[in-house]
Amino acid sequence: MVSLPSLPDETLMAVSQTMDDTRDPALSATDLGLYGLTVFAWGFSWIAMKGQVDGVAPEVSVFWRFVLAALVMFGWSGVRRLSLRFGWRDHLRFAGLGALLFSTNFTFFYYGARLLPSGLLAVVFSLASVLNLFLAFLLFRQRPRPMTLVAGLIGFAGIALMFQPQIMGAQINLDAAWGLALCALGTLSFCFGNMLSASNQRKGLAVTPATTWGMAYGALFLGMFAGVRGQSFAFEPTLVYVGSLVYLAVIASVLAFASYLTLLGRIGSGRAGYVTVIFPVLALTVSTLFEGYQWTAGALAGLAFVLAGNVMMLRGR
Repeated sequence: MVSLPSLPDETLMAVSQTMDDTRDPALSATDLGLYGLTVFAWGFSWIAMKGQVDGVAPEVSVFWRFVLAALVMFGWSGVRRLSLRFGWRDHLRFAGLGALLFSTNFTFFYYGARLLPSGLLAVVFSLASVLNLFLAFLLFRQRPRPMTLVAGLIGFAGIALMFQPQIMGAQINLDAAWGLALCALGTLSFCFGNMLSASNQRKGLAVTPATTWGMAYGALFLGMFAGVRGQSFAFEPTLVYVGSLVYLAVIASVLAFASYLTLLGRIGSGRAGYVTVIFPVLALTVSTLFEGYQWTAGALAGLAFVLAGNVMMLRGR
């Protein structure tokens, strides 16, 4: 059985002081381990997502994902004897996490998964490394450096190159364009959730309880949304659907989000966002092997631009 990272609560509550330093320290072995775990978990999550969107409404699939994930998190919190009692103001913050990180974000991407290859979903999500920095400036007045601005432009240019064959073929592919828009909205929701998570940690709210309640609220919101839309909560009892659901709930949600949000608090939103640049390479490899994703010269150049832009962003800080 896979166990969750058992970092001390003091570590989980710590917010990286490097966000305001002129020079960031080198990543520790713990930071690198958190990077590796998150990259692996999220790298395979995109192909698993494709197993969730046929025959079941996306919001229902995301609902079951976070029902299961929240149950695992409540169980883990009980094993560690973590207090889950908080005031109503804290619960408002947890509800915000649920809305941004554990419902809206994924619902947009699940709908996008119906229209795009799984590897391209991951590439769009890598824009989080750019958006995190701009949102940190808007919300926390953390001024980005000139190098990060240049890196962001290079990253966006790479996205344009990768999607050009999908959207601008013999005729404009409106489905691909709509899929890109949905994934961009999902990424923006994720980034706003990052900012809220960083704010929560600054107020001393530990990652594990915040994530536990956030997932529970996310499932609640999705259940209400699906109910209002009159969706059935039945899911497909197939090996592909159930297997991908368990993977997405336990590995990609519980393990990966616990790792990522801890990393966010340890080293700051800009460098933590870099993890979303590494796993698209793995996701595109998986998409090539299992979906027959077709590489073009433009797609290769675009991927190189995205990776180069984010390497510049990481080193430019």
